[in-house]
Amino acid sequence: MLDDVKFELKKIETIDNLHEKYDVSVKVPLALGWIERMSFIVEDNQRRILFNMHHTNNTSEYACFETQVVLDTSALYHYYFSLVANNNYMYYKKKNNDKPNQIVPDDMWKLSVNFEVPDWAKGKIMYHIFVDRFNRSNNDLLKEMPHRTIHTSWDEDVVVGPNEEGIWNADFYGGNLQGIIDKLDYIKSLGVSIIYLSPIVWSQSNHRYDAADYENVDPYLGTNKDLKELCDKAHELGIKIVLDAVFNHTGNDSKYFNQYGHFDNLGAYQSNESEYYDFYRKYIHNNQTFFDYWWGMKNLPVCDGNSKKWQDYIYGEGGIIDLWFDLGIDGLRLDVADELSDEFIEGIRSAVKRNKPDGFILGEVWKNPMRMNRSYISSGKGMDTVMNYTLVDALIRYIKYRDVNKLRDVIYQLKTEYPDDTLNSLMNFTSTHDISRAINIFGTREFQYNGEWAWNLSNNNIYWQKDYKLSPENYELGKDIYKAYLYTLTYLPGILSIFYGDEAGLQGMGNLSNRRPFPWDNIDKDLLEFVRKLGKIRNTEKFLEIADLDIIDINDKYFMFTRSKEDEQVLFTMNRSSSKSNLYIPEKYRDYKIIHSHKDTNKEEIDSHGVLVLKK
Repeated sequence: MLDDVKFELKKIETIDNLHEKYDVSVKVPLALGWIERMSFIVEDNQRRILFNMHHTNNTSEYACFETQVVLDTSALYHYYFSLVANNNYMYYKKKNNDKPNQIVPDDMWKLSVNFEVPDWAKGKIMYHIFVDRFNRSNNDLLKEMPHRTIHTSWDEDVVVGPNEEGIWNADFYGGNLQGIIDKLDYIKSLGVSIIYLSPIVWSQSNHRYDAADYENVDPYLGTNKDLKELCDKAHELGIKIVLDAVFNHTGNDSKYFNQYGHFDNLGAYQSNESEYYDFYRKYIHNNQTFFDYWWGMKNLPVCDGNSKKWQDYIYGEGGIIDLWFDLGIDGLRLDVADELSDEFIEGIRSAVKRNKPDGFILGEVWKNPMRMNRSYISSGKGMDTVMNYTLVDALIRYIKYRDVNKLRDVIYQLKTEYPDDTLNSLMNFTSTHDISRAINIFGTREFQYNGEWAWNLSNNNIYWQKDYKLSPENYELGKDIYKAYLYTLTYLPGILSIFYGDEAGLQGMGNLSNRRPFPWDNIDKDLLEFVRKLGKIRNTEKFLEIADLDIIDINDKYFMFTRSKEDEQVLFTMNRSSSKSNLYIPEKYRDYKIIHSHKDTNKEEIDSHGVLVLKK
């Protein structure tokens, strides 16, 4: 009879951007008996709030109850109802299972208050570009600069390790913003509607995670005007631009720190009289003041997130975030977001929303952000979502090592602990600039079975990594498995993020050799067309952007789940093994039609690394 209970939760007022008011109404079947008490219960990570409901009237079938509640801004609440009927205490919950008096997260509904992720980010396809290595429009920007080496040919291999001066990451290919503009049609052909750019401000290194001047695009990439043109032309194609924002540290060779005196102004390293001195975090040892450096790296002085001067410079009125959004960007990816303070992230959100109400904030957080005793997302005042390292790790482990339990546990966390909007905008990546290329991960056994992450290499020698190349046989094996992995990411909730070149078969072991130039003259056309096919699927099946996820079966052979929204539903199955497997489709799905079948697969048997998609 609990299944016959009906309720409505309706927002009636946003009070002050910190609170919202809701009407809650419930209809309880009279067949349950005399209802002595009805309560609406809301939980977050720290508290459980009970709101007593008032009986308003009875109809011929129902006893009706109502209440009004005011809730603080929060990205995630769980809620359910309790009632006493004929002296029997029971819960009404999302899943009224065989344990009516027990509550677990999966039993409850989820609610976000004053927290929404922009629709343009949910369930879309993203293209992640390491800008120096994507495409070069011309050589005109590549003037000689101190401590920079310019590759004479796009086909030269990357430099791994320090150069003759002992400087790392100082080799440049000259990929630039105009080069991206020239390839916008290519990017669009993948089904992409979001481009995520690695840092583009003037910096010391080719990766540009060591800013020298936040106010200007790096001269090898172009100018601020070029960034504006890129944003404008991307928008004409329906593509949003997300920019990597590195606010935890700068470079030591920067106008702010100016350790080598390369800039005309007085830097923090040179004098405590510098206008930038308060930008940096310091500590005192033996009555002497020292600068703090990120992970002890002397080229990366850490910024002081508690400094009012630093805060104003980055997210105050007229600050860096305002400048970037004035140039047309649509969102930020926060580098090492777990090392930024809650206050600093909230300040960033205020600045982003001040510029664009539908601005997007993606954070680099490698673990489950809802379990880190921080308000990254949960407060509703910080980031929208994060890079989904936990899911990617679990899915790779499942495919490579049959780790069923890890994948099941991670998906349960995603379903129950994350706000729905966050879940639907998680960055599910093929690979990134920090890990080996996907095709290498799947094509070799060179990774640690019990490593912290599925992409931890057994051999950490960077020169071995540089020289490593898959044999033709291993390349085809890696591609075969990678296709199944890509298909799965296409149907899981979140953003499908393609690291530049992963659609073309670009190889790379380790997080330096994975940054090779895009192989424009050597694209794996079969793989490229496969990725384009998946892009069309993702963009055609619009309901996948916010559809619910439910696991049907995970075993050592195949992974089966549904995505459902209202009357639309698909049943997705991927065979992780290298052999054919008999397939058991539950009775309720057997009449569903096959809409996609990868390899020699049908409703009875699924091929090695094959995929079957059925639709209601």
